Amino acid sequence: MNVRARVPGGFVPGGFVLAGLVLACAASVADAGSSLRGVSLGEPAPYEPRSLASVDEDGSAAVRANPELAARDAAVPDTLTAADARAALARALDFLVRTQNADGSFGTPTIEGLWDSHYALESYYAWQYAGVALAAYGLALAPETPERRRALERAVEWLVTTRFPKRPSDWDNDTMWAAVYGLVTCVHVADDPRFASDAWRTRLAARGRDCAAFLVATQVPEGGWGYYDDPPFTARPKWATSFSTAAVLPAFARARELGWLAAIDDASTAGGPGRDDTALVRRARDYVRRCALPNGAYAYDLRPISRFGGGEHIDGVKGSLGRIQVCNWALARVGERSITSDKLEIGLATFFEEHRFLDVARMRPVPHEAYYANAGYFYYFGHLYAAKAIELLPVESRESFHARLRPHVVKTQRTDGSFCDYQSQSYNVAACTGMAAAALALGLPEGRR
Repeated sequence: MNVRARVPGGFVPGGFVLAGLVLACAASVADAGSSLRGVSLGEPAPYEPRSLASVDEDGSAAVRANPELAARDAAVPDTLTAADARAALARALDFLVRTQNADGSFGTPTIEGLWDSHYALESYYAWQYAGVALAAYGLALAPETPERRRALERAVEWLVTTRFPKRPSDWDNDTMWAAVYGLVTCVHVADDPRFASDAWRTRLAARGRDCAAFLVATQVPEGGWGYYDDPPFTARPKWATSFSTAAVLPAFARARELGWLAAIDDASTAGGPGRDDTALVRRARDYVRRCALPNGAYAYDLRPISRFGGGEHIDGVKGSLGRIQVCNWALARVGERSITSDKLEIGLATFFEEHRFLDVARMRPVPHEAYYANAGYFYYFGHLYAAKAIELLPVESRESFHARLRPHVVKTQRTDGSFCDYQSQSYNVAACTGMAAAALALGLPEGRR
């Protein structure tokens, strides 16, 4: 998942706004008739909103139907069968197998367009690393074939042997995404019997410790993890988000159980002698828990006083659709008793009821420009963790929810089998395709858990 900007009202690095305006104006002059899509080395995915034409000026968000978009929605079924998902999953996995680089990676660590050209070069490598980890995760969850098995092993080989990314700059901590999904994939694969040999386990543990060490060193004082920092910039950042913390929380807890945290050199992480690894997990859990709001949403980030002021706000339920799923899932996985099956079902029901706000945000090239400050890159992120939340429900309840989730994934699949929700950089396409594949695989009886 490529997260690029703070929400309205938050800190923006010096020059970010000006650079964004200059780039937007340049793109408009170059092609006044375009939809301002990012330039890509691959086939660009068009911005195709599925619904939601306008919002009342008073901020009440009463949706008025657009006939053209309503007709598109009518063509999308309410549910899809496991067979439909299986076919779409096969196309997605074929894309990953077909486009994998010779070294086992996916995408490139380079600037592929103007929209993200203001980052340090290391940022692109960090995003590629996270994209490869997510592609490998999708392959790991999918039903196995010889071709998929080879692609998975080559991707994991790259993840555990390539150098781990460094922090890109003083304000930018996007290597957090490499650490988050690097750890998620390493933990998952370490528990996979296909990687049970001593050679694999040794390398997975070493890279898992690299990811965990970065997270230990960059855990904010309140307990979470984020991808930017506020001035004055410090080695240990001071800003975190609910969703990035939740995305890694269960894997971080599992890394502690595997002994990966205890094996981290305290001197390299500023942990100090006698560091309590259990407390690290507890603080991360508490950060996510404290972001929970009475309306069922989760705040974007933890603040002493919630900034939610009603109207079209990111911390409303309609702006929190992706965060609700990952936070509920993560807290349930680490034993938070308040996250019951009923609460999971309420979050999922809201996800489907208000799904149009994710639809309209997908493929918008500017972060948080859609209604309720939704951003395109929450689309597959939200669907992946919705699928994971479904898997925590009683067995008899799962298929009905998976059947409702599948159309929202399959309807966005591109002709080459890939998926994309934000711009079209190759590393983002790999990440989106991995997340979509994982979401579909989780709903199949033969999918790996």
